[in-house]
Amino acid sequence: MATGADFTQIASQARRRYTEEIVKGLVPLVQAAMDESQSLLEKPAEHHLAMRRRDLVHELRRHAQEWHRGMVQGLRHALSHGVIMSLSGAGKSTGGALSLVDDSTIEVEIVTSRLSLAIMDRASWEFADLRARVVNLERRAELEPHDLLRAHVLSRIAFESWLTAGLSTTSWREIQGVLHDEFAQLVEEAYHETNHWLIEQGVLKEVDLRPAIKRSRSAVARPAGTGWQGVSALGAPSGFAPIGGGGGGGAGPGAGFGSSVHGNLAGMVGAHEQGYGGGGVGEETRMMTRASPLGRREQADAVMGRLNRLVARHVPQLGVDVAGAAAAAAAAGGGTGAGGSGGAAGRRDAGGDTQIGRASPALSPGLRRAIESAEEGLKERLSPSSRSGDSLITTPVMLDELHQRKQALKQAAATPEERATIEIVALLFQSILTEERIPASIRVWFARLQMPVLRVAVQEPDFFATVDHPARSLIDRMGSCVMGFDARAAGVSDALEKEIKRIVQVVEAYPDTGRRVFQTVLTEFEAFLEHYFKNENEASKKGVSLAQQLEQRETLAIQFTIELRRMLNEVPVQEGVRQFLFHVWADVLATSAVRYGPQGEETKRMKRAAADLIWSASAKVTREERGEVIRRLPPLLKSLREGMAAAGMDPAKQEDHVQSLNNSLAAAFTAKAASIPDDRLSELMSRLETLEELLPESEIQIDESMVMDLSDHDSDELEVVLEGGSMPTPAMLSWARELQVGSWYMLDWRGRNEAVQLAWQGMRKQLSLFVSGQGRCVLFQQQRLASFLQAGLLLPAQDEALTVRATRSALAKLDVDASRLLN
Repeated sequence: MATGADFTQIASQARRRYTEEIVKGLVPLVQAAMDESQSLLEKPAEHHLAMRRRDLVHELRRHAQEWHRGMVQGLRHALSHGVIMSLSGAGKSTGGALSLVDDSTIEVEIVTSRLSLAIMDRASWEFADLRARVVNLERRAELEPHDLLRAHVLSRIAFESWLTAGLSTTSWREIQGVLHDEFAQLVEEAYHETNHWLIEQGVLKEVDLRPAIKRSRSAVARPAGTGWQGVSALGAPSGFAPIGGGGGGGAGPGAGFGSSVHGNLAGMVGAHEQGYGGGGVGEETRMMTRASPLGRREQADAVMGRLNRLVARHVPQLGVDVAGAAAAAAAAGGGTGAGGSGGAAGRRDAGGDTQIGRASPALSPGLRRAIESAEEGLKERLSPSSRSGDSLITTPVMLDELHQRKQALKQAAATPEERATIEIVALLFQSILTEERIPASIRVWFARLQMPVLRVAVQEPDFFATVDHPARSLIDRMGSCVMGFDARAAGVSDALEKEIKRIVQVVEAYPDTGRRVFQTVLTEFEAFLEHYFKNENEASKKGVSLAQQLEQRETLAIQFTIELRRMLNEVPVQEGVRQFLFHVWADVLATSAVRYGPQGEETKRMKRAAADLIWSASAKVTREERGEVIRRLPPLLKSLREGMAAAGMDPAKQEDHVQSLNNSLAAAFTAKAASIPDDRLSELMSRLETLEELLPESEIQIDESMVMDLSDHDSDELEVVLEGGSMPTPAMLSWARELQVGSWYMLDWRGRNEAVQLAWQGMRKQLSLFVSGQGRCVLFQQQRLASFLQAGLLLPAQDEALTVRATRSALAKLDVDASRLLN
């Protein structure tokens, strides 16, 4: 039998294997850094930039081996002593005295924090699994803040070794992109291999409490470096021999998924890098456990489990049917997403018939006739009155009518299972119809769904086994759209009410279709919501239009930037002009293309301005050329100012950019800039004229790092959330992608706490628009949305889905008197 000492030994071996994997990958990593520096040196650039890149190449040639040796020694020291070996002296304590933090310490913190973030952006899933296994072995709640397995420990070792080797911070920043990519890939692979080894030892083969997302590891082959024999000769240091198999793994509860993936750097990164509010990530994740999709799914599953156990005790055969349906659904991969119906597809054949591992119960002839009679009676009795006539049917009247129908149905039922199903469905709808937040005009349509749902529940036991049965999902989606706090006061719009009416009537019209008709109308309802908020809802349609234009503008700006970079890659354009075109003028071109069309006269004028700027910034060596620049300069500057103003840039920023461009043009006058051959310049101008034709046809994926500064888009008509929240975990990012259009939330922002409805989501859900009942439109990027969810500044208006709440209410009544199932 394995002991606690055995478990601790396995954890120590896991850290050693992780370190071994890191050390093995350092040689190609250093080579990749050298290759990147050489590649940069070969690109055309201004004189000062070219000199900086030349210095970087020389520094790496002299000090790369020392940098590699420093990282290996730092890792060995951390493995042996459990602490980071201070190499550069940054961050040393000054005793008990208070003092200002020096610039070098701040620089180390910023650079290492960025590297740590880059690593965890890619490796967070593997780290979460590894952390769960190690803390399980060591019987602790969390890894130590400076545990070797944390990304910020390797980040500190890597950067301090860089400084100690004689390399500069400027040089690091020059190749920061490739360093981030290489370290992120290396650490992800090390985490993966260590997890694989622990699984072989029998440690937590399945890690619980992870977000319900299937992830795929894309293994990118690292090119082998061939130009640095000194590093290759070092090899792996002594003490890093491959580890043999260990003892068996320990059993025990899995660690929670709620703590920070960045250790004690999360707060500093949040304040300095992302602008998020303070507070530990772990604390906020625990706070949000009940609200998160994971917590909500666990609550729903727990409620369904209680119902199934109660049914199995009092109606054994129905319990067997439900248990068989649940097992078949799990085997088919169903029931993995709250509010979705992914499991349904796995439980149906091509013809749409239910396949749950055994023959589905059939309605007895007497009950079938009773349901048909009840359905016709409810259609006639519960038809809503016209708005100009009598008042709407009250809830007590509806409940009384349904109670009478229930008694008739039970008398017609042929088996205890049918009677129990009738009672449970009746209790569910009793709870739904007494939900005060459902408008009175909508309740009647929910009431008329009872008979179709009963028919499905009798024939498809997985209605009680899974939370994502299409019938349940349809009721939940309609409920989430009409249960907003402001909707009760303002009333549901005619268009939404008509759609709900249509859905109910379609379901009633196809009584024998079962699951298939519910799935069909659920899909149609989702499509309706997209059209409704875009074209019919007065509060949201203008905001949706603006958000779509903004997304189109940002996408075009990214595409224009990519194409401009490709066009100017081999052209010696002034660095200041190059950056202006990439970061400013691409957005101007995109704005003009959205407003006036790609071939609009104004868009063409902005393209000509870009061509004139490139020409003006090239070397002018003759008097004629300089005279031409002076002649063209006033209209050029006028066009540049007009373009920046049209893109929403404030005058102060315009002046800064104009001043920077003046410096570049002055360099051209003194012939310090590189010259562009006439044929190359003509080719550039021709390509600029047809820029939109060169854009890639495939849809480009925009993300947080690529989207431009949205601050200029904030206005009275569309407010853009640019700050607030806290560092989101992968679970919160997943949740942000799962929010459903039409659902209501409570938003705490800019001193107001109000109900808002999700009205629109952009492509790949990178942008999300929320609208209040008063027409306030608030736009989030995905990362910021996850930050608000993480901090509890955006909370679902409903703690749980409508059918889950109804199931909980039914359980409470059955716990008091379970005999009603059969009576």
